[in-house]
Amino acid sequence: MAKKLIPMAIAYDFDGTLAPGNIQENSFIPAIGMKKLDFWRQNKARAERHEADEVLSYMTFMLERATAVDAPVRKRDFAEHGKTVTLFKGANDWFDHIDAYAKMRHVKLQHFIISSGIKEMIEATKIGKKFAKVFASSFAYDANGAAKWPALAINYTTKTQYLFRINKGSLSVHDHGLINDFVPHEDRPVPFTNIIFIGDGETDIPCMRLVRDQGGHSIAVYQPGSKSKKARAEKLIHDKRADFIAPADYSEGRRLDQILCAIIDKVAANHAVHVMERG
Repeated sequence: MAKKLIPMAIAYDFDGTLAPGNIQENSFIPAIGMKKLDFWRQNKARAERHEADEVLSYMTFMLERATAVDAPVRKRDFAEHGKTVTLFKGANDWFDHIDAYAKMRHVKLQHFIISSGIKEMIEATKIGKKFAKVFASSFAYDANGAAKWPALAINYTTKTQYLFRINKGSLSVHDHGLINDFVPHEDRPVPFTNIIFIGDGETDIPCMRLVRDQGGHSIAVYQPGSKSKKARAEKLIHDKRADFIAPADYSEGRRLDQILCAIIDKVAANHAVHVMERG
């Protein structure tokens, strides 16, 4: 009889975690005739003026600016912008490599995105098909395929909801039944102890802390060569938000790879001990 695989999940932020900067900055913001610093500065002012959520505000601002300069905002247009994204070193090969390592340890590894970025762009990147589910902000589209209004906005506090969805196996965002039902911890598809969250900054703190407090592992990554971003990651360790920090280099044999392989080993070992305890 084949040995049952141990369920495990890695949830990633996207912007600054798998790719430098914000995903909208690669080609969309230039296409609407703005510089990235001006876009985010104006959006922050808009949100403050209206006491609005900054994610809902930036999504609306994207559509308003696109209309002003006659830039197309169909789903396929967002996908084209997503294709321009440059990923951190090693990310293209990361998923096949770490999946293979997990399988050797009898672990079934799934990957998820939890991001405030644009879902349609993330899914169109070179790694978009590697995820079991992309939880990210997205638009509603009219009959002609043009974006009309924000359908889902994920901010730094609502991100934690999606960790519970992974934990309970409730992956449809419109389904509020199972996510609110009581499910004994031992009956949940992916225990929190087998969940890793990888992020890069303050907006990831609620997810990092939740996973860490529930017995899982949180990893803070930073752009290689950036002293300021490394310092920000080190603060997350100091404040007990993250368990590990590493450069955002997903190449085999690098620190991030070593950390993940060690955690996979730990999950496999804990499972073996648990099986022996049950006799």
